[in-house]
Amino acid sequence: MADSQLKTLPQRKVSVTAEFDVANRVFFRLYQSSNLMHKVGTRFVSKFGSTTQQWAVLGALARPAARENGVTVKDLIEFLMVTRQNLTPVLDRLEARGWIARVKDAEDGRSRRIKLTESGEAIWSQMLDEIEAFYAAVLADFSLEEQVVLYRLLDRLKNGLNLV
Repeated sequence: MADSQLKTLPQRKVSVTAEFDVANRVFFRLYQSSNLMHKVGTRFVSKFGSTTQQWAVLGALARPAARENGVTVKDLIEFLMVTRQNLTPVLDRLEARGWIARVKDAEDGRSRRIKLTESGEAIWSQMLDEIEAFYAAVLADFSLEEQVVLYRLLDRLKNGLNLV
């Protein structure tokens, strides 16, 4: 675009308030932290051939109610807050490895429930040591009280995002 064309474009005056600046920094830091969490977290579970996305799915399926009954894809999508398009390939890879199974729903034969297999239970159990080491390394500079405060703040942020 030529300099003369730039002069004809409407100029938007941005009034950067302190509130906007702080909000911008908070969201950018969350973006950076999320990317680093996936990068570093994957290093901790890579020896199992896993990723943080697979770890999240396995963890969701390892919850007591899910272990017993499995979960629907819809419920897993809602719990993990992901799209079907993002979840399906992860489930396909986990199923191909024999870590999960899609089983017929006892109440609705047309529906499938996702469950950990015996192999999935075993790999999840092995991964827990690495996950604990990851948490310890990343949260080493936080007291337990600070971790609880951070959790509560992030939960409030998540709830605010759900309202938009």
